[in-house]
Amino acid sequence: MSARPDLNLDSDSGDWKDAKNKLSSMDKEARRKMYRIDFIPLENVPVWRSTGDSSCKPLYKANEELNMKISLFRGDITKLEIDAIANAANKTLLGGGGVDGAIHRGAGPLLRKECATLNGCETGEAKITGAYGLPANYVIHTVGPIVHGSVGEKDKEALRNCYYNCLQTATKNHLRTVAFPCISTGVYGYPPDQAVEVALKTVREYLEENHEKLDRVIFCVFLKSDKELYETRLPAYFSQGSPPKSKL
Repeated sequence: MSARPDLNLDSDSGDWKDAKNKLSSMDKEARRKMYRIDFIPLENVPVWRSTGDSSCKPLYKANEELNMKISLFRGDITKLEIDAIANAANKTLLGGGGVDGAIHRGAGPLLRKECATLNGCETGEAKITGAYGLPANYVIHTVGPIVHGSVGEKDKEALRNCYYNCLQTATKNHLRTVAFPCISTGVYGYPPDQAVEVALKTVREYLEENHEKLDRVIFCVFLKSDKELYETRLPAYFSQGSPPKSKL
């Protein structure tokens, strides 16, 4: 029996709190009837595997348990059917261009209504909302730093805070799967090759401390160049261990 007749996610005339409560009480099959876009289930997002031919030096000890929690996915973050997707938002939280605009379009007008109650978001902070018509259950909004010229320590710390606070918000809300877009690398001007280092370092160190609280962290990229950056640098942060030597 379809849930659509008594829950309209296409209109801004509804009560976002009521919609959020109803959605959270639905099982997966009922929720799928409410999606406003196509979806990609988690099982279709493979765990990242090193090709083994990386020349970059590992920065951390090999840990296969942590490696199994990492995915690199090139595609539309709004389609991921997971616990939470991170949104590279602006300080108003009321929608914008790029990923932010796509998330708001996919979720529908009730997302903007809930965001309007949050009094904005400062750089590096994270705030959580429902995801409404998206396949994800929640959206965690964060505001990345705007870089003018070279990247300073303040910019690095702000970007680190974006990733860290999103992860902390996820675990505080008992969410076990989360996906990140490339925060701040678009019109905000953070050089992608430097941003990837902050993203990977922050996620690696958070997982070391909280590995039992998360099942999967997905780095979701749109550009081929960003995918190549992650493919190049992932082995430095999530290296493949050497196979154990035979005792025979």
